[in-house]
Amino acid sequence: MAKLREIYVCSSCGAQTMQWRGQCPGCHEWNTLQASVQARSAGKARASVAAGGETPAGRPVSLRDVEDSGYEPYGSGLQALDRVLGNGLVPGAAILVGGEPGIGKSTLLLQVAGLVAAEMAGRDRPVLYASGEESLPQIKGRAERLGMLDANLLALATSRVEDVVEAANAQNPALLVVDSVQTLTSLEAEGLPGNVSQVRAVATSLLEVCRRLGCTLILVGHVTKDGVLAGPRLLEHMVDTVISLEGDRRQMFRLLRVFKNRFGPNEELLVFRMGQQGMQIVDDPSTFFLGQRDASLSGTAVVMAVDGQRPLAVEVQALVSRTFLSIPRRAALGFDVGRLHLLLAVLEKRLKLNFGQVDIYAKVGGGMKLNEPGLDLALVAAVLSSYYDVPLPEKCVLWGEVDLNGQIRPVAAQELRLTQARRLGFDPIVHPGDDKGGIATIAALQQRLFHRRQRPEE
Repeated sequence: MAKLREIYVCSSCGAQTMQWRGQCPGCHEWNTLQASVQARSAGKARASVAAGGETPAGRPVSLRDVEDSGYEPYGSGLQALDRVLGNGLVPGAAILVGGEPGIGKSTLLLQVAGLVAAEMAGRDRPVLYASGEESLPQIKGRAERLGMLDANLLALATSRVEDVVEAANAQNPALLVVDSVQTLTSLEAEGLPGNVSQVRAVATSLLEVCRRLGCTLILVGHVTKDGVLAGPRLLEHMVDTVISLEGDRRQMFRLLRVFKNRFGPNEELLVFRMGQQGMQIVDDPSTFFLGQRDASLSGTAVVMAVDGQRPLAVEVQALVSRTFLSIPRRAALGFDVGRLHLLLAVLEKRLKLNFGQVDIYAKVGGGMKLNEPGLDLALVAAVLSSYYDVPLPEKCVLWGEVDLNGQIRPVAAQELRLTQARRLGFDPIVHPGDDKGGIATIAALQQRLFHRRQRPEE
């Protein structure tokens, strides 16, 4: 038998609250809240005339008659973040932010909350930051360090989603940040915080109230040890935008990737630098991952990679050293080690090289993680450079996919890579194709960069 609970429903607009109030938090009418008994599993009753873009009373309407005023995007205070989101934060939209613990999710969202609060001060709409992980003194300490102590920024420390819903109804915020969805519990579901039922119930409650109030919702989600968002997959389908904050906590940079976006392009990338004042946007990350590169050393190459729609010049390093082990070691950092094994097999077969007596280590510089096929050619060049102990030309850049026959195949965004490489002054530019700089095989690469011909068949 379903458990019963007592709630208060507004007879005017249908809004619900857990406690009786003299004034309805939804329509602000007086003495309209009436007690009602409801089963916990039944969920919240919808308003007879729903706000936030829902169909009134379940009746279909003509799209030409839909009222869309008041849903224009507004700025987050960070222009680069507005660009990757589309046009900014959309009222009534839901954004899911994931990332490893300590990567900077709370820091970034508190910055955004403070900037939006300052912008909304003249519109009489506050920003509500609800945390189930930190106490109010902890949140204040971080906000003080970031310089985000704005009077229009409200904070709430609770583990009950009903408290968050009640505060949202009372304050009518422009932006609601919930950190995190796995730490809140709902009376609508059974079980411990973070289980499938609780996460679904919490997310549903928050989405309903934010769509009704025209409030932007930002949910923080935990990730598993594999780096994917924890909880039910349904959570990603319920929200409008899915963002992931990545990077090495021991490094100073962070990567923000957009995997799903109903209001703008997907696969966008934004680079942040973690500093004392919080997350600072790197305006031009094209050469950010090269660092203090010494081009006079062997075993290094530069690849013009494309992440989303942004070209990035990234250093690839390789070390080939004599081994004293019966089985040589192979290690890769920043990409799949299986790709390294595959490329080494191609080099041994097509260039008649012997890697049986050497250890080979390879990595992507700057802590970047690349999985695009354009990395192949630069990785091959770095391995050959270390093997022959001959450095590549100082401003050389490469990209291209290497197949099992030793042929160089074209990759996506060829013109975008070429334009960016020329803008940054790279020369020579080695890439697949028949035009200037184009090569067709790894044997041609060896001849062009190291002046060595392919060994004859034995």
